[in-house]
Amino acid sequence: MSVWIHHIETITPENVYAQDYASVKMQEWVEDERLARMIRVLYKKSGIDTRYSVIRSFDDNLQGDFLPRDTSGKRRELTTAERNAIYTRESRRLAVELGRRALAAVPGIAGQEITHVVTASCTGFSNPGIDYHLVNDLGLPAQVERYNLGFMGCYAAFPALRMARQFCAANPAAVVLVLCLELCTLHLQLNDREDTMLANSLFSDGAAAAIVSAREPAADCASYRFGDFRSALITDGIGDMAWTVGDFGFDIALSSYVPSIIGANIESAVAPLLAGAGVSRADIGHWAVHPGGKAIVDKVAASLDLAAPQVVPSREVLRRFGNMSSATVLFVLRDILHLASAPPSEQVCAMAFGPGLTVEMGLLEAHRAASAAQRDSRTVLTATVE
Repeated sequence: MSVWIHHIETITPENVYAQDYASVKMQEWVEDERLARMIRVLYKKSGIDTRYSVIRSFDDNLQGDFLPRDTSGKRRELTTAERNAIYTRESRRLAVELGRRALAAVPGIAGQEITHVVTASCTGFSNPGIDYHLVNDLGLPAQVERYNLGFMGCYAAFPALRMARQFCAANPAAVVLVLCLELCTLHLQLNDREDTMLANSLFSDGAAAAIVSAREPAADCASYRFGDFRSALITDGIGDMAWTVGDFGFDIALSSYVPSIIGANIESAVAPLLAGAGVSRADIGHWAVHPGGKAIVDKVAASLDLAAPQVVPSREVLRRFGNMSSATVLFVLRDILHLASAPPSEQVCAMAFGPGLTVEMGLLEAHRAASAAQRDSRTVLTATVE
């Protein structure tokens, strides 16, 4: 039985910040010129032009500043509880609006037909959470089954999609709303750790949703048909990407060696996925590589001997949005699906990386809309919340 992604919808907060602006602000917040030089290099080489955030004011001396001044005039970092309070409020707002738009964009599937909601988020905690609010605020059936995948990181879209596919394979009447939402900028910290500065230069806020079912999509609707999934562990990198809950947000370990570790192991990780499906690397049109950073895309492309156009969507998502953790690969997949210059159908290999080092991969068959005009109208990757 075939299971399909009928639509991918994306959303960002309304606050957009140029990477050059972020670099200047970070340099203002450090006192050591050596750190300022490091910041300038990190931001210049990031491959990012703009990032989005739920933070409306960082240090403008306004009520609600993310970095308010204390009584001595120094910038105070918000506690984890204060950051999580922002997550609780903003995650509901974004998730509900995204869910509404996703459902409105799929002809023939109504909210009352949703049977399962699968959410993924690693940047905050609340209960009732976004899974509950999607059901309650969108008026979905109260008996909808809800599943939340928490604290997985950048690869969480794959377990979420795999779970959705399994639900639909077991019950052909199932219709699953998958939603990945991350508010990474809430964990910005001011310290001299290289891991922190690297994370500050990459992460941003965004969310993406997919509608999944076993119904065959209409010919004029762009869609993906699920292929195989596969997981792999690169245990040599277990200490190079990790995080824990600290007193001032999440404390992130993010080594600059991560791209090299991934590059050295990605060929052996991908080979069993392709062999199991009976396809070769030459059969893959585009590669939806999670753009955790520019160097990650560079290393994967070099290790797999990919042509530059095959990873352009990954680079473009990084450039326009930064790293939005679990939501990012869905932004890339949406971009690939609506490429006006691509063939009507092609094999796509998607992958993302996370703590452990964990590698999650999946094969998807892209079926593009029959109308080129319709494809052109959907090239915009995101819609902001006003």
